[in-house]
Amino acid sequence: MSAPLSPRPPGAQPARPSRPGDAAPVVDTTHGPVRGDRRADGSVRFLGIPYAQPPIGDLRFAAPVPPEPWMEPLDATAYGPTAQRRPFAEVTTIPEPSVPGAGVLNLNVFTPATTPASRLPVLVWIHGGGYVAGSAASPWYDGSSFNRDGVVLVSLGYRLGIEGFLHLDDAPDNRGVLDWIAALEWVRDNIARFGGDPAEVTVAGQSAGGGAVQTLLAVPAARGLFRGALSVSGAVMRPDGPEVARAASRLFTARTGVPASAAALRGLGDDEFLDLQSRLGEPGPDRAGLPPLLSLGPFADGEVIPEPVLDALTSGDAGVDVPLMLGFTAHEFNAIPAPGPDGPPVPELLGALGLDADGVASFTAAYAKGDPARLFGQALTDTTFRAPSLAVADARAERQRPTWLYEFGWRSPVNGMAFHCLDLPFGFDLLDAEGVRAAAGDAPPRALADAMHRAWVSFVRDQDPGEEWPRYTAEGRATMVWDAEPRVEHDPLRQVREIWLS
Repeated sequence: MSAPLSPRPPGAQPARPSRPGDAAPVVDTTHGPVRGDRRADGSVRFLGIPYAQPPIGDLRFAAPVPPEPWMEPLDATAYGPTAQRRPFAEVTTIPEPSVPGAGVLNLNVFTPATTPASRLPVLVWIHGGGYVAGSAASPWYDGSSFNRDGVVLVSLGYRLGIEGFLHLDDAPDNRGVLDWIAALEWVRDNIARFGGDPAEVTVAGQSAGGGAVQTLLAVPAARGLFRGALSVSGAVMRPDGPEVARAASRLFTARTGVPASAAALRGLGDDEFLDLQSRLGEPGPDRAGLPPLLSLGPFADGEVIPEPVLDALTSGDAGVDVPLMLGFTAHEFNAIPAPGPDGPPVPELLGALGLDADGVASFTAAYAKGDPARLFGQALTDTTFRAPSLAVADARAERQRPTWLYEFGWRSPVNGMAFHCLDLPFGFDLLDAEGVRAAAGDAPPRALADAMHRAWVSFVRDQDPGEEWPRYTAEGRATMVWDAEPRVEHDPLRQVREIWLS
């Protein structure tokens, strides 16, 4: 998708609106013109627009740097490079294409209009993948249904794994977070040229992307760049202080023999990086003190992220004025079985996740009707997604901050569970996208997609998902349960609170 970069001419004109019949619409961004393509439904997409220079050479572990300006229209009709360098599609629910190339700091704009007069609400989507994988080029993140309903969708790529999140003594911390901020600044400065309203931006994401949303609420530099937040199965590193990040760096060096420094890593190739990253993620007793999951991810460095994200959201002022919709699926990680007969027993595993003997008994009793082999997966579901999100919702409700909580409970006929990622085709209203049948069966409920997508659109447009879904309050704890027949229940997650948060 690359094109020669050349100086921007003096007096370059701002946004040229696309016109009916214009097969190749061109919009002039702050760095140069981009040429997209018009789709059959009349919407327009611009793919692979750089929001920062390629992070290579001296920039590999630097904070993102604005792109060099260009003069000729940049071809924006194909997805740009992704930070993911190996095809993970065969082992993940979401199709996640890996696109080669150096310019991974790019974004995609899907819009129903390219005139600044349109002033449409904007949804900025951050992909998941455990902060080490994922792809903004996934067909599950196509913006067509949002465009149909008058919303501009932006999806972005960012640095992953070692390049984005490993603490290095000679490089800025949280480089992936800095990438998110740079992309949001690009949206602020450019999205009006694509028909969006920079004052009506909602940031959203799933899994690690949902954790990114929660993180951005706690990042001072992100304030004012979005007005609403949607965290879908959000996951953040815990514990996540600077001492944990330094411990991960020491473990990296101990396991690989490579110093955790930009100077030592800058010249390595992609395959070498991924091999080193895999070795860091392997289990072992030397991981004591590190998070069981997400050992590479945003962490409280005292500067970009001043304090641990969950602390900021539950006891601080993070996101005080930002409406937040958040939730999870009922069985996120339930398919993960407990270790085999040679591994530690389930009670010991539950203890490692923070439960005392009474908590283990309560947890086991609460899920006694389920498959005993699924208890460990349910515990991971609770500790990684359900309990932290519930804690955030409860804390915000106590402070009367606008919050909406949900649980996605529709069970796929494929495995009988509401598992991780299953909700995305419903929220995006893309039931016909590649890979959806493999996850949701041949006949996923259309009414559920209609209702869920409508709530997402209403939240992006009005910062409220609609009158049928009341706010989450300390008194009522109204929770939307997304099922074949969506319904609001009052405090359906009481057991989760009593077991994990009391």
